[in-house]
Amino acid sequence: MARRRRRTRLPMAVVAMVAAVMSTSAATGPATAEEGPDKPTIRYTEYGIPHIVASDWEGLGTGYGYAAAKDNLCTLADTYLMVNAERSRYLGPDGRASPGQNQNTTTNLNSDLYFQRIKDNRVVERLLEQPAPNGPEPEVREAIRGYVQGYNRYLSETGVGNISDPACRGAAWVRPITELDVYRHAHAEIIMGSAEALLDGQVNAAPPSASAAATATKATSPAKTAAKIRDAMAASRRESMGSNALAVGSQGVSGGTGMLLANPHFPWQGKNRMWQAHLTIPGKVNVSGAGLLGLPAVNIGHNENVAWSHTVATVAPFGLFDVQVDPLNPTMYLVDGTWQKMTSQQVSVDVRNADGSLGKVTRTLWSTRYGPVTTSMQGVPLPWVVSAHAVRDVNMNNLRALNTWFRLDQATDVDDVVNTLETTQGVPFFNTVASDRTGRALYADIQATPNITDEHAQNCLTETGKLLFNQSLRLPNVPPVSILDGKRSACDWPDDPNAVAPGLLDPHKQPRLIRSDFVGNANDSAWLANPEQPLTFPRVMGDMAAPRSLRTQELILTAQNRINGTDGLPGRGFTPENMGQLLFADNSRAADLALNATVTMCQSQPFGLILVDGNLVNVSEACPILAAWKDHDYSASSRGSWLFANYWELLRNGQSIEKLPWRVPFDPNDPVHTPNSLDSGSSAVRDAFGRAVLALRKAGIPLNAPLSDIQKITRGGEQIPIHGSLSELGVLNVITPGQIDGKLDIVFGSSFLQIVRFTAEGPPQTLSLLAYSQSADPNSPHYADQTKLFSAGRWVTERFTEEQIAASPQLQVKVLT
Repeated sequence: MARRRRRTRLPMAVVAMVAAVMSTSAATGPATAEEGPDKPTIRYTEYGIPHIVASDWEGLGTGYGYAAAKDNLCTLADTYLMVNAERSRYLGPDGRASPGQNQNTTTNLNSDLYFQRIKDNRVVERLLEQPAPNGPEPEVREAIRGYVQGYNRYLSETGVGNISDPACRGAAWVRPITELDVYRHAHAEIIMGSAEALLDGQVNAAPPSASAAATATKATSPAKTAAKIRDAMAASRRESMGSNALAVGSQGVSGGTGMLLANPHFPWQGKNRMWQAHLTIPGKVNVSGAGLLGLPAVNIGHNENVAWSHTVATVAPFGLFDVQVDPLNPTMYLVDGTWQKMTSQQVSVDVRNADGSLGKVTRTLWSTRYGPVTTSMQGVPLPWVVSAHAVRDVNMNNLRALNTWFRLDQATDVDDVVNTLETTQGVPFFNTVASDRTGRALYADIQATPNITDEHAQNCLTETGKLLFNQSLRLPNVPPVSILDGKRSACDWPDDPNAVAPGLLDPHKQPRLIRSDFVGNANDSAWLANPEQPLTFPRVMGDMAAPRSLRTQELILTAQNRINGTDGLPGRGFTPENMGQLLFADNSRAADLALNATVTMCQSQPFGLILVDGNLVNVSEACPILAAWKDHDYSASSRGSWLFANYWELLRNGQSIEKLPWRVPFDPNDPVHTPNSLDSGSSAVRDAFGRAVLALRKAGIPLNAPLSDIQKITRGGEQIPIHGSLSELGVLNVITPGQIDGKLDIVFGSSFLQIVRFTAEGPPQTLSLLAYSQSADPNSPHYADQTKLFSAGRWVTERFTEEQIAASPQLQVKVLT
């Protein structure tokens, strides 16, 4: 289906303004309404948000590269160091690298070995040699060509020794980049869903000695191995990325036709920071939003007609194959009754020694017909003894995501969004939620998914694989990981004629839903995008008829109550203002369900005492504090919320929500309201509460301390309180505090937030906020300006039209002559 494109024109008054600025800055040709300016032009408005306009894709990329480098040069240079496998050379082998979704997930040496193997195998180069859809479309190539020019121009103008950010000022590893650097970065982002779980296991895999393999027996039962992997995956999910997204159709919008809330929960540091921009080529694209830093496109945002966001999906972007090995020669493995030899590969990286000299580390890495051998997943050992485990990554040959995002930037309605997702299959491990000007709300989990149908799983899963893949070991948001029988070649992912690339699931079998009230996702599976119309899909994409997370419940109830007018706010239906108000209410679904029972338990303890590990803990002070916490919120001024958070974490103890001591169990016919009614007489409730009170006292934290005294970050010497809390508390505005370089900070959480409302006519009405601000440079004026807004619960009113941009009192124009 041909993609329709609404033509975007610069109003002539604004064209004249831009041309006038250009003529005073440098000699350039005049801009026209259809062609845009002759030279890439960056208009900065409040909070350092760049509005980049150019006449072609290369010019647009140039403006993007220049502006991105200006704000985050050190973060970008560090990323290029990683994907070129040079961290050990410049920073030493023992430092920490973050190729996945978490912070500091592996050593520099392991990271380098992993990415050097990709370089040696020319993975990215081979993809670039292919035509679209597997290779980049022409506009992608042009934009990235321009991006490199813009980045290198800023670096040349500034000079390495004069970089504002002390993190890389004068560093030998800061250098001009090439187009291949950018594609390697894009590829690293696309594969990070598997790199995080499996990188260490791949680069450390070594065959056992023949005698060890011959005498070995399986040390761990399938049930124990599956449980360990499940728990490790669950812990990783809690410590990495997530998101909320809510699309509202015409039935649920007050004063408009469609609305979208985008609320990704991404890391606040490092290569996965998002960066906000507005990109315009008159007549071709006019898109505003944010993207992963260094990729010259908007990943989450809106144009004149469509707004969209992504959420982390419950699809494992990889699968394992259990291959039987020869006990006398463990690099031989059995397939279809025939022994095959693993392939070995020598991978070498430069390493800085302690005395500053350079050495070299060489390691032999092993592969099978299915992919590389790994001896661990998410830190759980997978011993190479009587069998070995091989990895197949659904995204290793995926650069299609770049095409996906460039097309989404130009989408005309939700039908066009679906068409883009189906024809590119580039989305790596995300759901897509969108709303359009016609008042339709879309949920779609159409992505690069292993082609493991339910029948294929039933025929090919190993015993451990069955436990991991099926619902019996479910934890919230944990994807069904497959371990297939590698002894049979028929158990490899089959090719589907309807899929874009080999081994992918037919996109037409993947779930999608279009409604006029609402759809949403908070990292659970597609099953309950709207509870009025539960979805079905292959098990590889997630679970069905299973408990939803408390955050999913909170998202659905927020949508239902606002549309019905039963949330206590005036009127019915969403506006940008009340949607922002509801998100920043920081309500805890866990507190809604469990606080009253917890207070009852507290008040019923004889003499206010709870026995914890043989010691009596006086909890009488805590009872009135929690009883007074009536709003159940994690606002900066809330008192008692930190106590409840610690208690809830101890009560959960990593368990799925339905495992807690509820009086009313989960009911698949009422999944939004069950389970409920916490058992106030439960010993688990009493013990967790006593331990929480004891822990806060040992830490010197008053039980009634306001959240602002505890959850804060330091920027430029100023402490900034941060509202919001953990996903497990059922708080939509997720904030996960932790230690960064030994200091209290935010590890991940609400990052780029955007609320978009369409009306029948006129431009979209948008509120936005980049919680950690545009720049990671402590000397930038945009290092913490939006962070302070976030702390205060305030939003930025977006400037989207040329008239709005021209009216900015802080307008600054940079023309790249």
